[in-house]
Amino acid sequence: MQAFVLALALLPLSSAFVLPEAAVKPENRDVYTIPYNDATARKQILFAAGAAYGNQPQKCLDKVFTGATVRRVVEARCDVNPADKCLGYTAVSPNDKVIIVVFRGTNNNVQLILEGLETVFEYHTPWAAGGVVSQYFNDGFLNIWNAGLKDDFNALAAKYPGYQVWITGHSLGGAMASLAASYITYNKLYDASKVQLVTYGQPRVGDAAYAHAVDRDVTNKFRVTHAHDPVPHLPQENLQGFTHHKAEVFYKEAMTKYNICDDVDESEFCSNGQVLPDTSIKDHLNYFQINVSDLGYSNCANVKV
Repeated sequence: MQAFVLALALLPLSSAFVLPEAAVKPENRDVYTIPYNDATARKQILFAAGAAYGNQPQKCLDKVFTGATVRRVVEARCDVNPADKCLGYTAVSPNDKVIIVVFRGTNNNVQLILEGLETVFEYHTPWAAGGVVSQYFNDGFLNIWNAGLKDDFNALAAKYPGYQVWITGHSLGGAMASLAASYITYNKLYDASKVQLVTYGQPRVGDAAYAHAVDRDVTNKFRVTHAHDPVPHLPQENLQGFTHHKAEVFYKEAMTKYNICDDVDESEFCSNGQVLPDTSIKDHLNYFQINVSDLGYSNCANVKV
């Protein structure tokens, strides 16, 4: 954890600024076929994301879905270190007419450090839809996708062609979910109007060209951020040219009210308007008053819905 704090210290103080009092928020310009739903984001999708941290994701889905079934769980190596394991799973909810694709986020403090440092200082790789992305995120996604998640998604897409597809993840899982949404829509594996990406505490994934590609291809995309969560500010934007895609859904500390910033990729009216480096790892771990990883670790036992 000390190393992670050191990583946050690398965020330049010059990047800090406060939301101007006289500023007027521009009109939102994005049009969604699946609008952001606060109730769904704080319950069904959040529990689906948290479930990926556990060994029995079905138990978490049972808390917030009726009749949803986990179809396949795939674990694969994240990077060159064989001890670093990433995970993805698919599920289907006939009652909600939804196919669910989930990626596991940070599994321990070591991986949390890697998210902050490896993305900034190590390697990038071209992305087919456009731009370059972190090789760490790229490899984690593709290792899981090619280890079986692709086959299961294609089977579900063929069986339930009219369903919506929800793609989600927390932290590193959010970065991989972003890549999955881009991959699926760019390659026309599913009707983009029925795909929705919702992530929690997602770091920057790639450069401006990648962000543009996601904005172009993924119609319904929402990056949920929480107050002083530091991870959405990594890697530092002006250090590697990495930038977020739209649209950010920003909640302050209590996570009761939110602001959607979809006029530009990075908006001062959302988390970029917070003072840096006034960051809190607690805000990264907890969304909607729930520790996301603890949902999975406990298999959602004793969680009141």
